[in-house]
Amino acid sequence: MKIGFIGLGIMGRPMALHLKNGGHDLIVPERASLTAEIRGAAKVVANARAVAAESEVVILMVPDTPDVEAVLFGKDGVADGIKSGSLVIDMSSISPIETKEFAAKLKEKGVDYVDAPVSGGEVGAKNAALTIMAGGSEAAFNRAKPLFDLMGKNITHVGDVGAGQVCKVANQIIVALNIQAVSEALVFASKAGADPAKVRQAISGGFASSRILELHAERMIKGTFDPGFKIKLHQKDLNLALGSAKALGLSLPNTAVAQQMMSSCVAHGGGEMDHSALILAIEGLANHSIRGK
Repeated sequence: MKIGFIGLGIMGRPMALHLKNGGHDLIVPERASLTAEIRGAAKVVANARAVAAESEVVILMVPDTPDVEAVLFGKDGVADGIKSGSLVIDMSSISPIETKEFAAKLKEKGVDYVDAPVSGGEVGAKNAALTIMAGGSEAAFNRAKPLFDLMGKNITHVGDVGAGQVCKVANQIIVALNIQAVSEALVFASKAGADPAKVRQAISGGFASSRILELHAERMIKGTFDPGFKIKLHQKDLNLALGSAKALGLSLPNTAVAQQMMSSCVAHGGGEMDHSALILAIEGLANHSIRGK
């Protein structure tokens, strides 16, 4: 298939290369940030409009709702070049409400739409082991599924358009609260005089065990916050959760606290760090670092 891919960042780049290695033709828009590897693997065209004009499927992997809207409907956007019968797959994490609006606009052009946000971060993207949660018609999902198989392992058709984004917001709530819980536990243990690395080792085999404790606690202990998933993007996802909760008349008190902790990190210049850096906000409140001075 001829696949257009827009959004070649930390996660999008390896995802696109998996598609290329799976035998598909890759078409991408010109960007100064394109790596030599991508330039060698893909046909580079002028803009999103040109990508859509040459593609059967267009995949988006961009940061936020306004970015998706701009790529789809802005000047020289996907909607200007896409052909009836094409498929758009949005793998970004954005607003479920606006996702439905975008899909409705493209449907008027005879274009199918699947929202398929992912979880698994940079490691999952590189290993083609992403969790993919998809919303859309059964026919559109079945059309997208062979492509998902090249990028992920746990692939679920959650429901109609927008359901994938709802699922991703739920995922991000759980991940954020786990990061906050592990952060608080390690700061508590360290402040009380215990070695946080030993505490992590001791509880990893019990009921508190989790992927966050396995992977992110190690980052926290070592202070290695190079981004697998940037804290500013997780902050954005929690803003989506709280905005959606307001529209639904829900109270999500712990989600609100986690969002404030991430906002504190961003305000202190940590937006580009990995989301495990949420511990820095907890350490700030305690005036104590688990890594010492």
